[in-house]
Amino acid sequence: MKRINIYLASAIVIVSLLLSCKGEPSMQKYYVEHQDNDNFISLDLPASMVSLGDNVSVETKETMQSIKKLNVLAFKLNDNNKEDYLSELKKVKLILKSDTYRELIRVKHKKANIIVKFLGDEDAVNEFIVFASDNSKGFALARVLGDHMQPEKIIKMTKDLQNMNADGKALSQFKELIEGFEGK
Repeated sequence: MKRINIYLASAIVIVSLLLSCKGEPSMQKYYVEHQDNDNFISLDLPASMVSLGDNVSVETKETMQSIKKLNVLAFKLNDNNKEDYLSELKKVKLILKSDTYRELIRVKHKKANIIVKFLGDEDAVNEFIVFASDNSKGFALARVLGDHMQPEKIIKMTKDLQNMNADGKALSQFKELIEGFEGK
């Protein structure tokens, strides 16, 4: 009898684990699967590579400490990959529709549609997803990963971006990526 209870309990645990793994696509899985794809430009930037200038506020310095890493994945649209673009755009939009991500803001800037979503509680965000798409240029995804990030402080921090300096070439690559996406 004791053996049957052990088998039954084990079976319940295994079934529960299998049911909890829905197999839904995630943004992290999407990044990993596409970072080496020729249609994409990929960049991983640890927050430690960004140094703040002396002109930034104490609050900005504290906010920056809550950010651990920035992952960027961008699909650069050209004449030869329009079908791939539409397919990948559909996949990303499906992932973002998941109940896993909560919408923070939606903006239209020039021809680009920008959506910011997050994971976690409103007072303690663990991940921001910034998705920008322009049907004439492509799309970009940025994952801002951290611990207990606060949306209102992140927004205030962006005002101090002009005072940030980067060590090494990673941020210059990020700048080139953004300029390429904007068509400058």
